[in-house]
Amino acid sequence: YPRLRTKETRLSEFNQTKAMLGSYTKVLFVRDPFHRLIATFLQGMGISSSFSSFIQEVLDSGVHNGSVAWEPLVSLCRPCLIQYDYVVMFGFLGQELGHLLRRAGLPGGSLLPELTDSQVQWTYRWLSEQMFSELSAQQKKQLSHFYRWDLAAFPFSSSFLSD
Repeated sequence: YPRLRTKETRLSEFNQTKAMLGSYTKVLFVRDPFHRLIATFLQGMGISSSFSSFIQEVLDSGVHNGSVAWEPLVSLCRPCLIQYDYVVMFGFLGQELGHLLRRAGLPGGSLLPELTDSQVQWTYRWLSEQMFSELSAQQKKQLSHFYRWDLAAFPFSSSFLSD
């Protein structure tokens, strides 16, 4: 449905039946919410000049009035309503994508770019430390509350927000 595919279209906006959803293999790719915020900020999607002011912009927008780039995954993807066949966490793509391709009957290794998950994880750990230190205690608390359902639904055990 090309006319429905826009940059801001949410899964919940599609009028799909359970039978139709049941006929597809459903894959959900998830990422630590704090890493999503860092990526969004670095891509210049916020109008703020500092990370702290960008975070305040996110918090001020609220859960349902903000951008898809930082809206909680639970709101976007409805994991409580849709039974996903696979949940793949960012940072484990190299391990998981080959498995998914083989399950789909495709050659697992030949279609994948080389993924260096350990380097990505180390870089985001370093960035997280730097950017988390820019935030006030109040902003940290508000962010943890903002993403509380994502943190409860997915195992982001090393997230700065779950501390």
